[in-house]
Amino acid sequence: MEPDDIIPFVRQHDYQFIQKLGQGACGETVLLFDDLINEYFVCKKFSPYSEEEREDLFNRFIDEVKILHLMYNENVVRVFNFFLYPKSLTGFIMMEFVEGSDIEDYLGESPEMINEVFLQTINGFSYLEANSILHRDIRPYNLLVRDDGVLKIIDFGFGKRVHTPVDFDKSVSLNLWCDPPNEFANKVYDFTTEVYFVGKLFEHIIQANELSDFKYSNLLENMCQIEPTKRLPGFSAVMQEIQSDMFFEIGFNEDETETYRDFAKALGRHVSKIEAKTRYQDDTDKMLVELENVYRSFLLEETIPDCSVLLNTLLKGAYYYSKKNFPVRIVRDFLHLTKISSPEKRRILLSNLHTRLDAIERYTEPDTSDFDDIPF
Repeated sequence: MEPDDIIPFVRQHDYQFIQKLGQGACGETVLLFDDLINEYFVCKKFSPYSEEEREDLFNRFIDEVKILHLMYNENVVRVFNFFLYPKSLTGFIMMEFVEGSDIEDYLGESPEMINEVFLQTINGFSYLEANSILHRDIRPYNLLVRDDGVLKIIDFGFGKRVHTPVDFDKSVSLNLWCDPPNEFANKVYDFTTEVYFVGKLFEHIIQANELSDFKYSNLLENMCQIEPTKRLPGFSAVMQEIQSDMFFEIGFNEDETETYRDFAKALGRHVSKIEAKTRYQDDTDKMLVELENVYRSFLLEETIPDCSVLLNTLLKGAYYYSKKNFPVRIVRDFLHLTKISSPEKRRILLSNLHTRLDAIERYTEPDTSDFDDIPF
């Protein structure tokens, strides 16, 4: 691309300042309003307490951007844009505005939501674990619940990718709101540790509010074990325990179970290999909308003309598949089952499909980093 062909993407429009939301070690957060699209945004501005540590803290701010801009999960706060100015050691992150309250206040007001919020919390941290992200600052005000009951994990200012060096001492100082787990004596902070702090957080909320309807007490007891060898090793293991119990506990009848199995078997027959970087659809509401939309395009057929339109509702990336002979009847029945199911049952259906997909062979695409014809 020639220099004259470059289009300057400069927004000539100001956001309206609404109010200041808070101040952390790395930055100040404010609420902004965009009157062009009638939406609120949270803007985190790099504005450190300590000027002496400005450069180190700016690097931490960049780390937060690196973590958050790749995240897309219904239970993790969404980042829409970021602006970094390394020469000036400053920058901004534009995030979704979560209108609600922190998890402790929310469950104090809505104790009947304890099981649903717990499941959403495990779902969010399972997603982070799958992407090798340690949060490292698990406390009530970093888990917000929207007014509609959707939980969001926020504030990754101290987050770390597990393949980078971990500032263990900072993790210790951040998590002294409850008894430390035994691995702290060996300067270890890993996903087992995060399981512990999520468990202790829910234990505290349940005890403080005297909640008696929590369905996962045995699982929570395991999560709160102070000795890591007696604790589940990560959130994927926690999720597996939940799924194994819930499939029978919530009550799938024989017809529903058969409908799921028919769809899962057909899915397994049509996908032969999945690219290693391909992700699964993990938003149940979005899956339902996409599945309903594609079903309309072939509902009068006996088999789907090209089943990639169906597979793309579940797989976000590359894969090998057989194009034909996916029965429309199986899709119709599974769509109906999904539509009549509760949010908990939908989550189980989707999680079990993910397990089925996990068993399919993975492959790696060739590296294209040396290609020089990218037009920017």
